[in-house]
Amino acid sequence: MTTLDALERWRAAGAITGEQHAVLTTIVRKDRFSVFLELNALVYLGVLSFVAGLGWTVYEHFARLGDAAVVVPLAAVFAACLYYCFAHAPPYEPARVESPNFAFDYVLYLGCLVFGVELGYIEFRFQLLRANWDFYLLASAILYFALAYRFDNRFVLSLALSTLGGWFGVRFTTLGFHIAGSLRGDALAYATVTAAVGWSLYQLAIKSHFLETYLHVAANAALGALLSGVFDSDYRSLWLVVLLVASGVTIHRGVQARRFVFVVYGVIYGYVGLSSRVLASLQGSISLMFAYFIVSGIAVLVALVALSRRVGREE
Repeated sequence: MTTLDALERWRAAGAITGEQHAVLTTIVRKDRFSVFLELNALVYLGVLSFVAGLGWTVYEHFARLGDAAVVVPLAAVFAACLYYCFAHAPPYEPARVESPNFAFDYVLYLGCLVFGVELGYIEFRFQLLRANWDFYLLASAILYFALAYRFDNRFVLSLALSTLGGWFGVRFTTLGFHIAGSLRGDALAYATVTAAVGWSLYQLAIKSHFLETYLHVAANAALGALLSGVFDSDYRSLWLVVLLVASGVTIHRGVQARRFVFVVYGVIYGYVGLSSRVLASLQGSISLMFAYFIVSGIAVLVALVALSRRVGREE
C-alpha cells in the first residue's frame, strides 16, 4: 500500500478532513503548495524584531546620539510608511478591502509601532504631560483605530484595542477608582465595552469582518480577569465557577462559529483555573501533582484534537 492509498483510506474513515487530505497529498506528491501563512508569520516577526531592536538602540544610545538624531529619523520612518500606504491604498469602503500587495499591511504596522516608540521617547526625555502621560496611550489608540479602519488592517486594530486597554487600566489606577473595587472589574468592563462596540459596528456593516478581532481581545480580557479571581480573591470557588461557565460558553460559541482558536481559549483558561484549585487541594504531594498533570494534560490534548476535528468537518 502506498502513502497515497493510506491517506485516501484515512480520509474515507474520517480520520483526517478533506482539507488535511489535500495538503498531505500535495506534500507526498511533492507538488507546489502555498507558504503564504508561513511568510506572513515570518514578516510579522521580522517587523516586531526590527522595532524591538530600534527601541533598544534608542534606549541604549540616546545620550550619545542626541534628541534630534532620534526624533527626526523616527518621524521620517513614520511619515514614509504613511505616505506609502496613502499612495497605494484603494479608496475607503465599509466592506472588506483587499491589501494592494503583500507588504502593505506590514508597512502600516511598522509605521504604527515606530510612532509608539517615538511617543515613548518624547515623554521619557521631555515629560510634556508628566502625570497625565497615559494620554499618549489614548492618542495612539485613536490614531491606530483611524488607520485600521481607513486601511482595513486587523494588525493595527489589535494594536489599537490593546493600547486602549492599557490606557483604560492606567487611567482608572491614576484616578484611584476601580469598577467593583479592583483591576479585575476594570478588565471585565473593558471586555464588555470592546465586545459591544465590535458588535455594534458589525450590525452597522462597518468593517463587519473586524468583529472577530474585537471578540479575540474581549475573550482574553474577560477570561484573564476571571482567572485572576481564581488565583487572588476571597471567593476563589465562586470565581472558578464563573470562569468555567465563561470557558464553556467560549468553547460552545467557538465550535458553532467554526473558530477553533476560541475553543483553545476556553479550554486553556478553564484548565488553568481548575488546575489551580485541584493542586491546592493536593497539599504539596509531588507524586499526586505529577500524576494529575499527566492525566489531565492527556485529557486536554485529546479534547482539543476531538474538537478540532469537529470544527474542521463543519468547515
